[in-house]
Amino acid sequence: MVGRFPARGAVISNHLSYLDIVVFAAAHPCVFVAKAEIAEWPVVGWMTTMSGTVFVERGQGGSALRARSGMEAAAAAGLPVVFFPEGTTATRGMLLKFHSGLLAQAMAGGEPVTAAALRYRLVEENGPGVSVAEDVCWGDRPLWRHAFKLLGLRGVRVELMFAEEPIAFSSDLLHRKRAADEARSAVAALLGQVAGVVVEADALLPGATLER
Repeated sequence: MVGRFPARGAVISNHLSYLDIVVFAAAHPCVFVAKAEIAEWPVVGWMTTMSGTVFVERGQGGSALRARSGMEAAAAAGLPVVFFPEGTTATRGMLLKFHSGLLAQAMAGGEPVTAAALRYRLVEENGPGVSVAEDVCWGDRPLWRHAFKLLGLRGVRVELMFAEEPIAFSSDLLHRKRAADEARSAVAALLGQVAGVVVEADALLPGATLER
């Protein structure tokens, strides 16, 4: 892990796989804000629910209020809140456009917003045609098929990076789109950094911790 997991406020990150939630949860106690359909996913849904995730339905009335209430409750409990502004996993690991909805709710709460970034890689040979972009990152492949392939991979490593300071936004909530662009730039800057400490996927099993 590069940098320090913030003790409070919002943490935003790129989103590559359903493993991302496991990585953050293993690194530090936190609360997630995620789209409602994740609650119905096998295994992942159970894990996210047990971690105290605030589920929101995009386009449904009251979702923004529930998200903000959840963030405020996490802040009161002394827990950081993690969410993924891309809103979906990025095909082939590309960094997508950041949506401003949840970010605006975090800013409205007055809590600091810190950029984080994830990068996966394979350090062992897994046969022809196997790649991080297709077989670790999750794109269009059905969940069960992707998970089956992922569980059979050898040498999966993940790097988790945090910015040293919260994002210094140049504008307020009246310019939420600009704030989203600045948040995306902050995450992109981390992805351009030299890789730091890496962690084996096996270290993310229940009862284990991330290497510091």
